Amino acid sequence: MKVGIIDYGGGNLRSVANALLALGQTPKIIASPDEVGDTTHLLLPGQGEFGDCMDRLEKRKLAPFLKDWILADQPYFGICVGYQILFDSSEEAPEVVGLGIVPGIVRRFVDEPGLKIPHMGWNSALATKGDTPVWKGLGPEPYFYYIHSYFPQPSSAEYVVAETLYGTQKFAAAVEHGNLFACQCHPEKSQETGLRLIRNFLGI
Repeated sequence: MKVGIIDYGGGNLRSVANALLALGQTPKIIASPDEVGDTTHLLLPGQGEFGDCMDRLEKRKLAPFLKDWILADQPYFGICVGYQILFDSSEEAPEVVGLGIVPGIVRRFVDEPGLKIPHMGWNSALATKGDTPVWKGLGPEPYFYYIHSYFPQPSSAEYVVAETLYGTQKFAAAVEHGNLFACQCHPEKSQETGLRLIRNFLGI
């Protein structure tokens, strides 16, 4: 197994790299398709804005590469914006087209009295399909660290394996399909629970 972290010129590479090192893996930083080589597992730690992320991926020719990689059912772990770009589009950048792997749209939290946006801090994720391969051993409602103002809304529940409630708004906290896994939380900031999530994805 050889693990790669996608570098699109943004994202929290260092924290994710440190999490992988804690699991005994030495990740390779990948900034273009030419650098993938014999990498077997890819992680994309997203941070920032949907449109900017897609633009940077396109400029580095990583967007079409990632779409082909995921459609070929090769292991991909998307974090935060790395999760959101899997969808068709986002209210954050309505003119930008996402990868379209998971049908649906990324929406902004609706203002509610007393509800702070962004959603920041610890919150639980309710497993909707039990112990799927990456969710194995995490229990029915583990806690993770979140920081985001937008959340994916899939067109159907086919891929959804966990949901989180913020205020009165429920959103798809994680999706899983074959070797694809992606989540809105930050596992690299979620202590042992987050490490377990990454470990399950790697199969170690």
